[in-house]
Amino acid sequence: MKIIIAGAGAVGTHLAKLLSREHHDITLIDEDANRLYGPAANFDLLTLQVSPLSIKGLREAEVGNADLFISVTPDEAHNMTACMLAAKIGAKRTVARVENYEYTLPDSREFFKSVGISSIIYPEMLVGEEIMRSIRRSWTRQWIEVQGGALLVIGVKVRTGSKILNIPLRDLSAPDSPFHVVAIKRKQNTIIPHGDDCLLHRDVVYFMTTPKYVDYIRELAGKQDYPEVKNVVFLGGGSTTERALAKMPDGMHAKVFETDPARIANLDAVVGGKNIMYINADGRDLELLLEEGIQKAQAFVATTDGSETNILSCLTAKRYGVRKTVAMIENLDYVSMAESLDIGTILNKKTFAASHIYQMMLKADITTVKNLTVANADVAEIVVKEGSKATRHVVKDLGLPQSVTLGGLVRGGKGQLINGMTQIQAGDTVVAFCIDNSLKKIERLFN
Repeated sequence: MKIIIAGAGAVGTHLAKLLSREHHDITLIDEDANRLYGPAANFDLLTLQVSPLSIKGLREAEVGNADLFISVTPDEAHNMTACMLAAKIGAKRTVARVENYEYTLPDSREFFKSVGISSIIYPEMLVGEEIMRSIRRSWTRQWIEVQGGALLVIGVKVRTGSKILNIPLRDLSAPDSPFHVVAIKRKQNTIIPHGDDCLLHRDVVYFMTTPKYVDYIRELAGKQDYPEVKNVVFLGGGSTTERALAKMPDGMHAKVFETDPARIANLDAVVGGKNIMYINADGRDLELLLEEGIQKAQAFVATTDGSETNILSCLTAKRYGVRKTVAMIENLDYVSMAESLDIGTILNKKTFAASHIYQMMLKADITTVKNLTVANADVAEIVVKEGSKATRHVVKDLGLPQSVTLGGLVRGGKGQLINGMTQIQAGDTVVAFCIDNSLKKIERLFN
């Protein structure tokens, strides 16, 4: 597949790194030669110093032959214009990164398609919604609903005292068990587990289950003592916080620390009162945090532009007794360090954007791809096509790679877990867990 990425910033470079591993024909373009130096030296791709707004430059990049054109520069208007130009020149599909929530609304989709923009990415919205899902269930590290909640993926950090440690998974999760362990993050390694594996202290464990057994999973993981979140503190009042607050339930109260009065005015205009107090001050001030009752909060969310600030602020909140902390970390090199410091849920906009775009590249009917940020793994919902190889044998005979496991499926609106004897049927929505960018390896099963 020929893919052209416009913008060699953080998002564009991460996408180039991810997609180049799949041996696609990747061209990364940017006006700034300094931004192109690192990707050119480290990834298998072509770089080109041209403006994505230049028709001559786009033609030099051979946009007319592109299967996918992705514009992720920092400027929303530039991204939209570049996609329109690319589509007119001949690119088959285009993706634009935006910063305006209105552009993501369903009513806008047909309009944008009519002018050449196939898809819109708003990473701040994706991360903001994930933040609110996370703090509404403070005992989890990640919560993903499949097909409207028919199946659930629940990420939990297990510790000494949990009932499920040091037991082989074949004994812990029998074929008729109400849950499956589908992925494990252990220190720096991500594991797609098998029967001989055991769960250990400080593992981040991803369970697949049905809504009926959520409380059972919580008990097994030893998380009954986590309080319901009624009061949450936000450090930073940017777009990500805006999208999180927009999803905040009525029974929750928030305090937002933000040093920029213009950002506060924007937040108040967009999300209104909704039990929100805005504090025009630096939330890193310990005396101020105590004065504003940090010790009474059940959750703390740091979404500033500084990864270091967010990590240290979450550690401070933990020190004052906040059980649930969420840090937005822009620098992927810091993710492992943040996890080792045990700061709580870690989110990264680049991985959310990459998951969305990766979904577009797959031939199988994959309706959703989400990234397990800490585990560096993907979870995909795949609609099984009539006559596909996946329907010809039970799961144990499908020859799945070691880097893939099938956790569950939704059939007729009802979720069920998958075991070795499960017979997949056309029309099922199957949930697959993959590491090492191995989604492409199982496309053949579902086409």
